[in-house]
Amino acid sequence: MSDQTSALPISDHGLIGDLRTAALVGMDGTIDWFCPGRFDAASVFASVLDTEVGGSWRLEPVGGSVRTQQFYVPNTAILATRFLTEDGVIEVYDFMPVIQRADPDHRQRIVRRVTAVRGSTRVRSVVSARPDYARTTPQVVTDEHGVVLTGAGLRLGLVSTTELSVDGDDVTAEIELATGQSAVFVLEVLADGAAPQACTTADVDALIDATSTFWHDWVERSTYTGRWRETVNRSAITLKLLTHEPTGAIIAAPTTSLPEAIGGGRNWDYRYVWVRDAGFSLYALLRLGFTDEAQAFVRWLSERMGEGPDEQHLDANGDDLGPLRVLYDIDGSSPVDEHELGHLSGYRDSAPVRVGNGAVDQLQLDIYGEIIDSVYLFNKYGPGLSHDAWRDMQRIIDWLTENWEREDAGMWEVRGGYRPHTTSRLMAWVAFERMIRMARQRGLPGDITAWSDTRDQIYARIMDESWNTDLQAFTQVEGGTALDAGVLLMPMVKFLSPADPRFLSTLDAVETELVADSLVFRYDVSDSPDGVDDDSGAEEGTFSLCSFWYVEALTRVGRLGEASVALEKMFTYANHLGLYAEQIGDTGDQLGNFPQAFTHLSLISAAINLDRALG
Repeated sequence: MSDQTSALPISDHGLIGDLRTAALVGMDGTIDWFCPGRFDAASVFASVLDTEVGGSWRLEPVGGSVRTQQFYVPNTAILATRFLTEDGVIEVYDFMPVIQRADPDHRQRIVRRVTAVRGSTRVRSVVSARPDYARTTPQVVTDEHGVVLTGAGLRLGLVSTTELSVDGDDVTAEIELATGQSAVFVLEVLADGAAPQACTTADVDALIDATSTFWHDWVERSTYTGRWRETVNRSAITLKLLTHEPTGAIIAAPTTSLPEAIGGGRNWDYRYVWVRDAGFSLYALLRLGFTDEAQAFVRWLSERMGEGPDEQHLDANGDDLGPLRVLYDIDGSSPVDEHELGHLSGYRDSAPVRVGNGAVDQLQLDIYGEIIDSVYLFNKYGPGLSHDAWRDMQRIIDWLTENWEREDAGMWEVRGGYRPHTTSRLMAWVAFERMIRMARQRGLPGDITAWSDTRDQIYARIMDESWNTDLQAFTQVEGGTALDAGVLLMPMVKFLSPADPRFLSTLDAVETELVADSLVFRYDVSDSPDGVDDDSGAEEGTFSLCSFWYVEALTRVGRLGEASVALEKMFTYANHLGLYAEQIGDTGDQLGNFPQAFTHLSLISAAINLDRALG
C-alpha cells in the first residue's frame, strides 16, 4: 500500500464547472479531480484518490509557497488561488467557461490564468493526464498550437502562452513572471480529429468577463434577500454547478469514494441523480426563484415517472422494486454496475474506490413520497403539472397502495438488510397526502376515498408501531429502540404539528442521543440494535444534512434563538469557500463526497424558513 497521507484535506478544495462536469482545485493549486465530458465519465485527474498514480494538473511556484489563500470572485464560480512567496505574490484564476445558457456550441475547457501580483516568481505547470481512472497513460504529441493528449477514447488539447514541453507522459512548462505579467493555460476536451486552438491572454480575459457576466446574471434572478444572502447564494451557485444543463438532472456530488471515515469502507459513488433529492431540490429552486431550473428538473423527473408501465425494476432476487429506481445517471438510465477500482489506493488509503452505486438495486419506499412531494411543490409554486404527469403519478400511487407495508433499506440506504423504517412509512404518508391535496385543489380525477383510507392506515401505523412509550420518541424502525434523525422531518412534511407533545419529546430525545453541539448524527452506528449496521467496519461523522434539519426543527417549534445559534455554528463548519461535504468528523474535518448537493439544499431550506420565522 502506498503512502497517501499527503493528500490535501477534503475541505481544502474549491469547485469549478461548466454545467456538464466539474473539477476540484486544491489550495495548493492542484486540480486533483476531473471527469471530462460529463460528471460520471471516467476521470483524467484523480490524485485525490491516489496521489501517486491518479493523475493531476499542478500549477505552483517553483520552490513552494509560503502561504496560500483561496476565494471565489463574488457571485461567480471563478476560483482564485493566491500564493504568497518570499519573492512575490502570484494569483491563479481557475474556471470552466460558461458563456450562455443552453449553449449549442459549448466548448468544454479548463482555463487557468496565472498573474504576478507583486514581485517576481517562477511558476511551474505539470499536466499529468491519466485517462480512464488512471488505468492508462496518454499518447502525447506536440501540435502547431500546443499538445494533444489521447487515450481510452479521450482527446484533450493543451495550449498556453508559454512554451510547453513533453516529459514522458506529462506536459510541463516553467516561466518567470514579474509584476503585472500573466500566462494562460487552456485544457480543452476535443472532438475526434479536432486540433487545439491558440488562446491569448486577451482571449482568456474575455472568457473571464463573459463567464462572470453569466454567473452574475444568474445569481441576480434569486429572490432571496434575507439575513444570510451571501451564504445562500454560494449554496445556490454550488447547486447550479451540480446541474447537468443539457438534461436538467441534478447530481448528488461530483466525486466518488471520498470516505465517510478515514480508513473506512463507506466510500460511494455520488455522481448520479437520487430521486430522494427531488423534493428538496425543487423546494430550494422554487423558493429562490429559479423556475427555469425547476422546470428542467421536473421535466427530467417526469420522463422517469413516464417510463413504460411494463418495464419492471427487479432486484437480484427477482423482487419488484417498483416503478422508480432509487437513482439514475444523468440520462435517466441505470448507472453502471457497482465495481471497485483496485489499482487506486483511495483517499488517504481509504479503500475501496468504487464506480457505480449498488443502492440502485435496493427497495427504498421513501422515494415515492419525495418525488410526489416534488411534483406537489411544482404544482403549488410553479406553472402546474400536466395531464400526463398526473396519470403517471396515479400509476405510482397504485403501486404504493399495494407495497407501502414492505420492509426496505430506508433513506440511509443501509446494506445490512431490510427493516420497517419509520421514515419510509412517513414519506409513504406524504405521497398519499399530497395526491389528495392536488386532486382536491385542481379537481383532478382519482380515488380520493381509497387514498384517504391508506393515508390514515399509514398514520395509525406510525403512531402505534414507531412510537416507543419508554423513550417517549419515534424510533428508527417499528418496534425499535434506536433513534434516527430522519424523524425530524415530521413537522416539515406536515405529518405532525411542531407543537405536538410527541414530536417535542422526540426532539428532546434526538438532542440527547444524536446532537453534539449543532452537529447531528443520522443514527448511532456504534450501537445499532435495530439492524442499521451496514457491515462496513467503521464509524462515521455527523451528517450536515441532518444538522440543517435540526435547525429547521428548532425553527418550527419556536426555539428561534437556539435555531439561529445552531445555524451560525453550522456556517463555521463550511470550508473556506462556503462548501460542505456530506459529513463532519469529530475534529471538524469534512468527510464524504464533496461538495454535496443535499447539504446545500438543506442549508437553503433552513435559512429561508428561519428568516421567515424571525420576520
